[in-house]
Amino acid sequence: MLKGLGALGDMAGMMKKAQEMQGKMAEMQEGLANLIVEGESGAGLVKATCTAKGELKGLDIDPSIFNGDDKEVVEDLILAAIKDAQTKAAERAQAEMAKLTEGMGLPADMKLPF
Repeated sequence: MLKGLGALGDMAGMMKKAQEMQGKMAEMQEGLANLIVEGESGAGLVKATCTAKGELKGLDIDPSIFNGDDKEVVEDLILAAIKDAQTKAAERAQAEMAKLTEGMGLPADMKLPF
């Protein structure tokens, strides 16, 4: 259809692909907000859940760890569980991004958005 336009046809094709990518990126971002990952620490005594975008959604703390003398240990376990969940969220988001870029013929390690 645009073959006779030379460089203008190429530009139109690139613009169309950019719009497609923008739509797929928005769809993926919405999907990441709905994907839930779980991190844990202390052999599962503390669990944190968050979205694949890294938003903390909940904490589950086993009551057996509550002892007045262990306040610092409990705090450390909570932080460790949250960090684990956030790390898993980042990994999941990266995996979803790799699927998107690969599906569009882009290098899997391409960093998007620019």
